[in-house]
Amino acid sequence: MRLMITGGRGFVAGHVVRQLQAGRSADWLALPSVVDVLDNRALEAEIRRLAPDAVLHLAAQSNVAASFEDPAATFRVNYHGTEALLNALDACGFDGALLFVGSGDMYGLVDPAAFPITEDTPLHPRNPYAVSKVAAEALCFQRAISSRYRIMMARPFNHVGAGQSTGFALPSFASQLAAIARGELAPVLEVGDIDVTRDFTDVADVAEAYLDLLAHGVRGGIYNICSGHEYRVRDLLDRLIAIAGVTVEVRQDPARLRPAEQRRVVASHARLSNATGWQPRTPIEDSLRAIYSSFARFTTDSGGMHSVSR
Repeated sequence: MRLMITGGRGFVAGHVVRQLQAGRSADWLALPSVVDVLDNRALEAEIRRLAPDAVLHLAAQSNVAASFEDPAATFRVNYHGTEALLNALDACGFDGALLFVGSGDMYGLVDPAAFPITEDTPLHPRNPYAVSKVAAEALCFQRAISSRYRIMMARPFNHVGAGQSTGFALPSFASQLAAIARGELAPVLEVGDIDVTRDFTDVADVAEAYLDLLAHGVRGGIYNICSGHEYRVRDLLDRLIAIAGVTVEVRQDPARLRPAEQRRVVASHARLSNATGWQPRTPIEDSLRAIYSSFARFTTDSGGMHSVSR
């Protein structure tokens, strides 16, 4: 089975490719694509060249801060890029499976009394990125009704792991801590609002969920991808500090604060699990160690875990 992956140079795409190359599934041949999804001719030519049996649509502008700076550009990539992909697949006579990847951010402000968040929770997007994903998912749902190929929609919540951009909280903390451990930075950690909670899932588990949905998801199905656990960001920072083995001052940077922040998040993956048997398997401690180790190497002796310079 030939799997075309849009956004082939991205964080998640890399993990999907590595999982398949490591033998996670003999059913898929990974075909990462770096073609601009807004280039209609190039996109159609790429589909004809790759002749995929399935498409994992990961190409997106996913930085929330950037979406506030340029909402129109975010909408062009996330909505019109999805529209271009659907049109190109139609033009090429594609008859396989497409998984559109949205975001748990699409739910926006949710009353904790309504937790856990399910696929039936109303969507109240609070930033331009989430708005663009709601629109693109709605387009995919509409096309799923009449399309010759099977279209599913995923709503992944926060996912973390080695290789993620420092524009996200946990990699930002880890990169600063590694630099502090090497003596390259003063022992002061710049953070945003760390008293929020989030539902974090390891990126390897998220990649596995995508593959499971491509194989077993139902036409027009919408699926949360999450751990089902509520983690306070401050607690995860404390664990990263312990992994780094440093003493630091934690200082809030107003520039890192987001407007209209959802204070708490926890979701349910029951629909995904019932459809595919998927379960999150990676402990959060393993995820944190993987993130930190992507910025600093480790050695273990009788005294425990210590950071060493590259």
